[in-house]
Amino acid sequence: MKDQRAEALAQILVRYSTKVKKGETVAVQGSSTAEPLVQAVYEEVLRAGGLPVVQLSPEGAAAAFYELASDEQLEWIPPTSAWAIEEADVRIAILGDANTRDLSQVDPKKQAKAQKARKGLMETSMKRSASGEGRWALTLFPTHAYASEAGMSLAAYEDFYYGACLCTDPEPLTAWQRQSDLVRRLADWIAGKEEVHIQAPGTDIKLGVAGRTWIPCVGDRNMPDGEFFTGPVEDAVDGEISFSFPAVYGGREVSGVKLRFESGKVVDASAERGEPFLHEMLDTDAGARTLGELGIGTNYGITTGTREILLDEKIGGTVHMAIGMAYPESGGTNSSAVHWDMVCDLRQGGSITVDGEELQRDGEFLVGSA
Repeated sequence: MKDQRAEALAQILVRYSTKVKKGETVAVQGSSTAEPLVQAVYEEVLRAGGLPVVQLSPEGAAAAFYELASDEQLEWIPPTSAWAIEEADVRIAILGDANTRDLSQVDPKKQAKAQKARKGLMETSMKRSASGEGRWALTLFPTHAYASEAGMSLAAYEDFYYGACLCTDPEPLTAWQRQSDLVRRLADWIAGKEEVHIQAPGTDIKLGVAGRTWIPCVGDRNMPDGEFFTGPVEDAVDGEISFSFPAVYGGREVSGVKLRFESGKVVDASAERGEPFLHEMLDTDAGARTLGELGIGTNYGITTGTREILLDEKIGGTVHMAIGMAYPESGGTNSSAVHWDMVCDLRQGGSITVDGEELQRDGEFLVGSA
């Protein structure tokens, strides 16, 4: 029996997020665990007149890849992967892990090698997206693994996730447009400002943003959504930050992360768990120690950390920062094979001050209200 909420999510992804048109090629990517949503998106693309190409990976393929691949295989880019990034008009990616820890024993050097080889694809994806030439959307299919990480039953997690995506709205295709007034107002308010100062327990950091563009996120790329972000000035980040939630990257969890910046570079990094992997990623290339993104969460429908960055970075009352590659549309110029988001919770004694004016205190916005 089909879950009507998954059907609604497919409609949102195809009709609202990516606006698939007749004759457009659409790469639909996911694991076999996410097959029900992959199927629903495939059908919706057909209804929209698009030309869908399904790229379905068996569960366990990633773990097998890192266990068995030679250096040559780690650096090889499958033509199908290149096509989806370089040529497809639209790409819809669906996360669907059955085991969120199946890469936890992988050699970090192997992951870094594969990551470096794919730097060109990441750059192409970001450039095509910034120019409007290529459109994309990312979501996930609720699984027992995600529910377990979030400390919920599968049924409770499904209710939580589909609710966060506004799939239960009576008119899901217009729901995100209606829900996005706050994030648009905040992005307008912060436009043209020069410095963001973030303070919280273990955090005191200043980020230069002069001349940079703030992007309001309204469900057109991530689902669920709810943030506004920019690329900080590359040599104008100073101070230290303690990240509140576990940071998962490439299937590896790192927690208790603390970073200290001087003139835009990470000069000291520590973690309570997974510190060797953190250092390996920071040493991936010259740009991995520089911030590519500063984002401010605005989705108050997501209230607790889930160990899934797609959700956690959107939590209203948090900020996130990504080391590595910057999104070109923000004005950021940092180049790296890495783009790793980490979240800092400001709801218990935190603040964001912009050019001397408080934007947020204890997770609540002080400007931008209707």
